[in-house]
Amino acid sequence: MTDGGRDMVTGYVVRRTTGALGRIGDMSVITIEGFRRTWDVRTWFWEFIHQCWFLARVTSLPVLLVSLPLGATVALQVGELAWQLGASSATGGAVVVGLVREVAPMASALLIAGAGGSAMTSDIGARNIRDELAAMEVMAVNPIHRLVTPRLWAASTVAVLLVPLVIVSGAAGGYFFNVIIQGVTPGAYFDGALSLLVTSDLLVTLLKAWIFGFIAAIMACYFGMTCQTSPVGVGRAVNQSTVVTFVLVFAVNYVITMIYFLAYPPRAL
Repeated sequence: MTDGGRDMVTGYVVRRTTGALGRIGDMSVITIEGFRRTWDVRTWFWEFIHQCWFLARVTSLPVLLVSLPLGATVALQVGELAWQLGASSATGGAVVVGLVREVAPMASALLIAGAGGSAMTSDIGARNIRDELAAMEVMAVNPIHRLVTPRLWAASTVAVLLVPLVIVSGAAGGYFFNVIIQGVTPGAYFDGALSLLVTSDLLVTLLKAWIFGFIAAIMACYFGMTCQTSPVGVGRAVNQSTVVTFVLVFAVNYVITMIYFLAYPPRAL
């Protein structure tokens, strides 16, 4: 490779690295600024209520529609193997433990990002291209405090509230297959689940859901506030925020799960 080619590659790498670091810095600024005036609840409380209602309305039914067949599918896969080994009663434990530890926070986060986060990005992006954010700054109103802060807390709160819904509906789907189809007694189904779960599992699941909801909200708000000032820019921002949120959620979930299993190794029956 010639010196000119090496210079072009080096320049490209430097530009990409600088741009990535700049985006991370902007995200950090928006995040810190969003939390800085959290104590001033009066300025964002009603927007918080509105966002909570909106997120709950657009995610509750999809959560049910996803969790019911998902629980039944897990019960089908695990139940067939457990039946061949003569341990059909262990299916309930596998289904509920999988729902509590992994499926519930992931499902709530992905629905918050896909249904609610895309709406947040398009809303803030539309405000951006109409210069509403700049107008708020002219009127001495911080758009991050007024728009980002309530969305951060709303997404985190609703993500936590969706966790029990995912667990109950998924367990109901597994119950249908394991008890109604396979003939396992209800007592054996729930006993296998309760014998494997510990309190720390549920606490870590709720923590995961809160963190994932926060990630979805901050990505949605960041890409909405920094999108290109055109309708095409808003569409690209929605796509980027959803994709980046999914990637971050899976990466953070792996890190948290690894740390949790190192601190509290899973135990068998």
